[in-house]
Amino acid sequence: MKHGKTARAIAGIVLIAGGYWLAVPSPYKERRYLIDAGGCRMETDVIEPRTGGTQGSVVLFHGISANKKIMAYVARGFAEAGLRVYVPDFPGHGHTPGPFSPARAEECGEALVRELLSRGGIAPERTILAGHSMGGAVAVRIASRVSVAGVIAISPAPMRAAHGAAPEMLLYADPPKLAPNALVMNGEFEPQSMRGNAADLVSTSGDGSDKYIQIGKASHVSILFNSEMIRAAQHWSARVLRSSAFQGMPSHWPLVGALGGFLGIMLLATPFLREATGMREATEKKTKEVNASESAVSSFWRVSAEFAVGSIAIVVLLRYWNPLKVIGLFQGDYLASFMLLLGGVLVVAHWRSMRASVFSSSRGILGGALAGVLMLLITTGWFELTFYEAWLTEAKWARFGFLLIALLPYHLAEEHLLGPVQQGGRWRRLAGGLTLRLIGWGAMMGGILILHNGEILIGLLAPYFALFNILQRSGMDIVREESESAGATAVFGAILAAGFLLAIFPLT
Repeated sequence: MKHGKTARAIAGIVLIAGGYWLAVPSPYKERRYLIDAGGCRMETDVIEPRTGGTQGSVVLFHGISANKKIMAYVARGFAEAGLRVYVPDFPGHGHTPGPFSPARAEECGEALVRELLSRGGIAPERTILAGHSMGGAVAVRIASRVSVAGVIAISPAPMRAAHGAAPEMLLYADPPKLAPNALVMNGEFEPQSMRGNAADLVSTSGDGSDKYIQIGKASHVSILFNSEMIRAAQHWSARVLRSSAFQGMPSHWPLVGALGGFLGIMLLATPFLREATGMREATEKKTKEVNASESAVSSFWRVSAEFAVGSIAIVVLLRYWNPLKVIGLFQGDYLASFMLLLGGVLVVAHWRSMRASVFSSSRGILGGALAGVLMLLITTGWFELTFYEAWLTEAKWARFGFLLIALLPYHLAEEHLLGPVQQGGRWRRLAGGLTLRLIGWGAMMGGILILHNGEILIGLLAPYFALFNILQRSGMDIVREESESAGATAVFGAILAAGFLLAIFPLT
């Protein structure tokens, strides 16, 4: 057992060190500026080849809930084509202060382009506007008003209620005429609502200089790291700019390093959580907790039914009233309100049996809080360094305490209803917790598809929610097993959830 722990620790350290070595050094010239354009102070990265000069420019816009760092592979692909790339953070995203709205993102994006033109940083006849998702739509819209050499729209957000895209899901509802020399691309595995609307941009442009391409075996996010897409963008840039620059391919090793280092952190997380929250001095404590509390409901089906009925009722209520709108988190306020209301209902319904189990150990609660904060800082710091701007800004930290309090009732109720970790039942408990969350997510998706509430990020970010829930719920089970405190576990989980929501949802 001791040798296994040692091997795990060594593997984690090696993965982190190797991940840093692969992900952080850059073969490109990269600088960072804070550009004030039209009242929008946008933090912007500038990426270009280290040698050989540049033959044109690209202004590259990220999508909603993303940031400039996740666009690094695309930006480096353009740099390989001999281009200087400007990659800004939209308002409320990454390190650019809010408030965010789709309209303001477009306004600030256009202000940035015009500011770069006025400063001579870019020349209109040597500049391409590019973007992904919302950024793709922004690039198309700006190019209809500002003269540039061409446009590259990668999986642009739908701008017309067609092909299954409902009106309330549109970030922009008035698609402009596509500018000349526009390339529009989509991934094969993207929804028809996105692929159909993207193809319509080209088919209705009336200009033979535009082109639509579907990239095989690519999803809405994986297309950002797809070599076929990069190659198509490079060739299009060379054709439009009449460039003869060498077109190499950016390396995938930084992505491998970022993910490998994160895996290393996860390997070290288990022994860290056990040491930080372990309270095993009294061997009879777990038995005492089980006997003193009737927290575990006898039938999981009954618990599931409570979650289902409560979730549906709350989704209907949220159609008319969102109590956490004041928090200023674009569509994240909806998810936080859902968890607050569902957690509140469950806490009230089970309060009598919850008191003993949840508040039985103040020492455990302090340990759970410390472990949660450290895990949040470590993981967000790693992603900030390598892959995605996850480090919480001052404006996000200002919302953290309020959001933590809002999310705590749900985590208290969930932990109470799952009950203590039983011998040999860890996987069953994990599956039970994820099932309850899936019920809630299904209700919210019903609100999108049936009640037309327009909270599209709940669906678009589903893969990230799934991964986060698996990792967070697994960590919570370790904390519960070691601390034997439902309260400590709930605080730990709520801290991670608050940090996650603040990292991925833009500020308004």
